[in-house]
Amino acid sequence: MNHDVKPGKPFRRLLLTGAAGNLGRQLRGALAAWAEVVRVSDIAPLGELAEHEEGVVADLADRDAVYCMLEGVDAVIHLGGISVEAPFDALLESNIRGLYNLYSAAQKHGVKRVLYASSNHAVGFHPVTEVVDIDAPLRPDCLYGVTKCFGEALSRYYYDRFGLETVCLRIGSSFEAPKNPRMLATYLSYRDFIELVRCSLFTNRVGHAIVYGVSDNRVKWIDNTKAAFLGFRPRDSSIDFEHLFPASAPGADYADPTQRFQGGPFVLAGPMESDD
Repeated sequence: MNHDVKPGKPFRRLLLTGAAGNLGRQLRGALAAWAEVVRVSDIAPLGELAEHEEGVVADLADRDAVYCMLEGVDAVIHLGGISVEAPFDALLESNIRGLYNLYSAAQKHGVKRVLYASSNHAVGFHPVTEVVDIDAPLRPDCLYGVTKCFGEALSRYYYDRFGLETVCLRIGSSFEAPKNPRMLATYLSYRDFIELVRCSLFTNRVGHAIVYGVSDNRVKWIDNTKAAFLGFRPRDSSIDFEHLFPASAPGADYADPTQRFQGGPFVLAGPMESDD
């Protein structure tokens, strides 16, 4: 396809990393209405490319490849990297070194804005009896969550030092439907996820912002009031799926950390340190 055309859409070229993943696949169609060209990237096969797409298979840990990938890009939706708990060496390459490579390249190429897929696991060790907002202390519930704290700090540095805007999307649980009772509180519908991305891309000035990615669920562990300027108003709710998880009396094991903390099973997913 000849991409040297007169722009008729808000963005000339958007970069979507993690385009082969669950949320990347949901977003690719929507981006066609917002950009003349969508550069899609992943380390995994990207599948068939649409007419408006450019495909780049690249490892985020490869600095030269990432630098080339950012050339000519107006804004980035960064969904790439590891999205679950994993050994630290793997997280180091993908979520830490890879993210540094992306921000370094974005700054050098003059990219204006990054949407960074952070996670509610950056604050997952807050108890379920609290409602957290964007100023809540970071309390990562696993090493994966630690890497998201790093990403939020790195993006803050690149805004303060270079003026590169970022919206950190603390995404909850975005699937077709909740998979367990915890997700009734953290559920983010695909439609609401796409709307969150749209608001984060098109708000005139965002500086360095943090917003929680959850739908309008009955049980609320988060408060997005301080991110209201983004205009994100979720339309869906996990209420439609509550019948999948019938109410039951509280269990006898009140000490169960997967029930006490917002991170759920992730609070036990990290490595157990020992002297062995």
